[in-house]
Amino acid sequence: MEIIRASVLGFCFGVRRAVELAEKALSENPGKKVYSLGPLIHNENALSALEEKGLHILEESDIAELEEGSVVIIRAHGVAPSVTDALEKRGCKIIDATCPRVKASQKMVERYSSENDYVVLTGDINHGEVIGIAGYAGENFSQIQDYEEAENFEIPGSEEKNVILLSQTTYSPKEFEKIENLFKAKFHNLAVMNTICPATNERQQALLELCSQVEGVLVVGGKNSANTKRLYQTAAANCKLAAHIQSAADIPQEFFNLKTIGITAGASTPDEIIEDVERKLEAGF
Repeated sequence: MEIIRASVLGFCFGVRRAVELAEKALSENPGKKVYSLGPLIHNENALSALEEKGLHILEESDIAELEEGSVVIIRAHGVAPSVTDALEKRGCKIIDATCPRVKASQKMVERYSSENDYVVLTGDINHGEVIGIAGYAGENFSQIQDYEEAENFEIPGSEEKNVILLSQTTYSPKEFEKIENLFKAKFHNLAVMNTICPATNERQQALLELCSQVEGVLVVGGKNSANTKRLYQTAAANCKLAAHIQSAADIPQEFFNLKTIGITAGASTPDEIIEDVERKLEAGF
């Protein structure tokens, strides 16, 4: 059996930075409660390991009950300013692990939507990153989730405004391109800010290259990870056998009969889980 890893896989910069900040906060604040505002990472195995070290998950609805001096980590997705304000009022020590790319999007939305521009953000409206970015928006702001919504989208008085289009950092590059082309026909004064993280596209391209070399692909990552789900969709469409697994224990039996197996992993998948999958394949079923 030959096992081939995608040339780009696993932790992205923003997630790795958030995990490292959490590890540091846990070691530097003995005796204090250390919280992550929402799940720090979209990977159950990695999250369980951090919880064993003392990291607690905090819901926004519970901020009012926090003890003064609690340590709270803002995850890579970021949060709305109102959430940060609420933490400050409780006297919390805030560790901001917002991904720099997400923070740049927050600043753009805040700036442009407060001027005479109209900002349109593409992305999953229920995703933490999108919710946080939307919290920075002024009145001139809308959200759309996909091309279908974009087709029916109109901006009253758009001829008098610059229209700014940007996206969730992990949004589908192909879907964004389709919306961009549609908006170019709709709005003559369109400015496009491609805020999709390059790592998203790099993973997709590396996966496409991998699919041409193997009989089957294992996509390793959390079931609630949006970018991992998109990797699986690509693998399923371009390889005759594909599976989305969270850990080595989930490897389907048929993969052990293949001669060549590819491995890719979402941006929230730790190195050790990828290594476990590889070791399990090498050891056999």
